[in-house]
Amino acid sequence: MLNPKVLKALNEQVAMEGMASQAYLAMACWCENEGMSGCASFFYQHAEEERMHMLKLVKFINDSDGKVEIAALNRPESEFDNIQQLIESAYENELSVSKSIDELVDVAEKANDRQTANFLQWYVDEQHEEEALYRGLLDKVKLIGIEGRGRYFIDKEVELMAAQHGEGEEE
Repeated sequence: MLNPKVLKALNEQVAMEGMASQAYLAMACWCENEGMSGCASFFYQHAEEERMHMLKLVKFINDSDGKVEIAALNRPESEFDNIQQLIESAYENELSVSKSIDELVDVAEKANDRQTANFLQWYVDEQHEEEALYRGLLDKVKLIGIEGRGRYFIDKEVELMAAQHGEGEEE
């Protein structure tokens, strides 16, 4: 049986992962509407990945004899001035998720819940990779620029990243 504080924090993380999925879905739609199909593919892929992160938490809670509480989600941001602003927003989202995971690990450790803390290590590692991915993507956007042909080259670069990421998926 999960400690009540741990269960509460896990359910909050379920909501956080659901919000991240919705945010990336909105970003994918924006990209598609802007004619950036490579970026759209990347963000559709990441929306699904965040959904799977949420479901992994749900399964852990259920397997631990806890009660999952599915929260209502806020409407995600769906309007962006340009692709750089969108990617900055995605990067900030990943930083927020990382902070939330770190806080969740702290709750589990303070409750002396080694099973949950061990389970969460996968999320800690995943967030390190996600932060690096989005930071690198933002660096490329700044290098390429968002004007004129820059949009085209960004779209092609992100499309390549989506293809490479899809090939290396473990879950």
